[in-house]
Amino acid sequence: MTSYYNDQTILYLNGSYVKANEAKVDLYSQSIHYGYAVFEGIRSYRTANDRTRIFKAEEHFQRLKKSSEALNIPYPYEAEELISVSYELLKQNKLQNAYIRPLVYSPANMGFTRNTESFLTIQVWEMGNFLGDQLLKVMTSSFERPNPRAFKMEAKAAGHYVNSIMASQDAKAKGYDEALLNDVNGFVAEAPGANMFFEKNGKLYTPPLGNILPGITRATVLEICRELEIPVEEKFFKTAELYEAETAFFCGTAAEVIGWASLDGIPFRKDWNTTVGKIIQEAYKARITEKEFKPALAF
Repeated sequence: MTSYYNDQTILYLNGSYVKANEAKVDLYSQSIHYGYAVFEGIRSYRTANDRTRIFKAEEHFQRLKKSSEALNIPYPYEAEELISVSYELLKQNKLQNAYIRPLVYSPANMGFTRNTESFLTIQVWEMGNFLGDQLLKVMTSSFERPNPRAFKMEAKAAGHYVNSIMASQDAKAKGYDEALLNDVNGFVAEAPGANMFFEKNGKLYTPPLGNILPGITRATVLEICRELEIPVEEKFFKTAELYEAETAFFCGTAAEVIGWASLDGIPFRKDWNTTVGKIIQEAYKARITEKEFKPALAF
């Protein structure tokens, strides 16, 4: 198991910097019993000029606020303050390439009444390649993403991730690296913790918003496509169409941009190193570390 902290690790808890092994939360919290909490996954990097940079910090903390509001969780926090706290945590823990996890959680409440307060913790730990650095063997999952008429799918809610854990565990138990989930209508949606794109004839395709989390890395990929004039289309599609794709990739804050080797045991017919997806991967790596990017491939 990954060790997220040690005796010297510092986290932020309700206005104070405290040692992780001394932090306490209320075991009667509505978040522990019902998963009623929201969070963000944010990454920081050591840049090309050796400074520490939190990538798209403002966007992440604004999404944290929107997630809280969507779930009626009080949110008295300001993005500027939380960004400052995050940098201070990185400094105190001597981290640059790290994962930052803000969590807004609820007080003791065994009922379903609306809370008048919330609590906040921010934790940091060293982060490597979340899904590894090899092309992924992906499996179409028997699990579906939650019905958007039953949940606020635009919110990064803790309870939603029980679905993600079950799907990912099932895929790995069957010898795959990750799962791909459909939505309630049978269209391809996303991975347990990442959005997806596929490539065909030099064009990228990705599921539209509505049944998926509006990923910040997904938005970054779309930005890169616009800047590099790579054609991209948001549309609904089914798994059968993916079998005819040239390649595909996941994208997310933890996953970054990672290509697939196969889907349901069917390998993609194009070498990843010759794909538009590879260009996106390299452009994304350059962007997060503030390096100059020049495409090595013509497209």
